Amino acid sequence: MSVVMPRDGRWGRDTVDVALVVPLSGPAGMFGPSCEACAELAVEHLNARGGILGRRVRLHPVDAGAALPVLADEVDRLVSSGAVDGVVGWHLSNARNAITPRTAGRVPYVYTTFYEGGESNDGVFMVGETPEQQLFPALRWLRQVRGIRRWCVVGNDYVWPRMTARAMREFIANTDLDYVGETFLPLGGRDFRAALRQIHASTAQGVLVLMVGADNAAFNRAFARARLDESRLRLSMMIGEDVLFASGSTATHDLYTASGYFESVVSPDSMSFGAEYQRRFGATAPSLNNIGESCYEGLLLFASLAEAARSLDLRDIRASSHGVTYQGPRGEVHVEGAHTTQPVFLAGTDDLDFSVLTQLDGDG
Repeated sequence: MSVVMPRDGRWGRDTVDVALVVPLSGPAGMFGPSCEACAELAVEHLNARGGILGRRVRLHPVDAGAALPVLADEVDRLVSSGAVDGVVGWHLSNARNAITPRTAGRVPYVYTTFYEGGESNDGVFMVGETPEQQLFPALRWLRQVRGIRRWCVVGNDYVWPRMTARAMREFIANTDLDYVGETFLPLGGRDFRAALRQIHASTAQGVLVLMVGADNAAFNRAFARARLDESRLRLSMMIGEDVLFASGSTATHDLYTASGYFESVVSPDSMSFGAEYQRRFGATAPSLNNIGESCYEGLLLFASLAEAARSLDLRDIRASSHGVTYQGPRGEVHVEGAHTTQPVFLAGTDDLDFSVLTQLDGDG
């Protein structure tokens, strides 16, 4: 017997069920606790105001740190069985690429943080920044303010670092900046000797670090032990306060990052979110950071898309998504196509905290 799925809900449930796909293991696992906490806070806020389409929201955690075939099969099981109405989460781009064939054209999938650009699968919505919004303006600012012209790249060997490095090379070709080398290391690797030698031998003034979580922290410590931080600054794109803590205060000198969210941004929305997070989870809360916060926003976006469509069906959401807005910790966020637009900030490190220096001009 065939079963016809209702356009307004998977199998007629009285809840809205969302697969929360975040890393609970592996090199990015350090981000998992903040992702889960921020997602839990978002669900509490949504349910306090009536849920989504009058139905309470429930999360189904999925470990994005699992082997990719296992991850893809678990998402497929949840979608195919009607257990979830959509997928939301932060995870590495190789995990996203494993998930999209299982969700495309079936359920909405909100990927919550910055990425390399180019995602076009049916039903995927992106909360975070692309290199045009995040990386390129940061490079321009560091050229203008710090005089940094020559760059090399150190990254993990997977989709996001390689594609971001490629985008950087293409951007630099039309500027007075120079790209003087790159090296890519396995996820989970800890032998940085060749990379450090390459940086030391190069003419690079800046190092773009495209490494994940615990790998990023370990590289920062090795970079400082090699005393390379005395002569070269770092621009690190996947880094939050938790990575700073894991790096240690002696390994964060002359380290910059760019993001749409920092807890230290002085705005009513940001400060209210930070205060609510601390009240809810207390002094032992996972460190609040841009990656965790993105999961909060991912659920706000999912809810806003469904409410605008008055439906959970992907066809209806797709037809009504343009111009959707929501109010989050970054202020008012607008949906344009499959992406959102929002301010992006550059921050430097102050020991184990980020100090916001400027709002970046994101015109690419």
